[in-house]
Amino acid sequence: MNIESGKLLRLQFLARIVTKEIHCLRLTDQRLFPTLFTREKIERLEADIELSERVDAFVSRFGRLQDTVGDKLLPQYLNAVGETIGPAIDNLNRAEKLGLLTSAELWVTLRDLRNEMIHEYMEDLDRLSNALNKGHEHVSTLTEDAERILADLESRGWIMQPE
Repeated sequence: MNIESGKLLRLQFLARIVTKEIHCLRLTDQRLFPTLFTREKIERLEADIELSERVDAFVSRFGRLQDTVGDKLLPQYLNAVGETIGPAIDNLNRAEKLGLLTSAELWVTLRDLRNEMIHEYMEDLDRLSNALNKGHEHVSTLTEDAERILADLESRGWIMQPE
């Protein structure tokens, strides 16, 4: 299937960004989660600036990858393969049917989780701890789904993955 030059350039750009975001999220996840969060660890955030900055980086990178894939890459991909683009939930459902995402419903749940990590940041320490641990648990969902889309783009000859 041929793709318009402008669309191809946009897909290639987004693929490069997503590749970097996957790498950054995985690094931050490894640094932040040698162990799961507890209430005691959360209570140290105000005094432990390095830990607090890692939490900020994790939440930001988790949300950024989710946004870039769900709101930018996925619609561009669907358009390039001749699918109809719709609201985010429709795009997620279509991507699931195409075998690109593990679960559209899980992606919506992870969006809510991201919002919980942001909005509960300093108010409810137990909820924040639970949300961070759930986010950590689903880093592989986000990164593997993103990599599945990238692999499909590569199989079509539209991008080349770095070695």
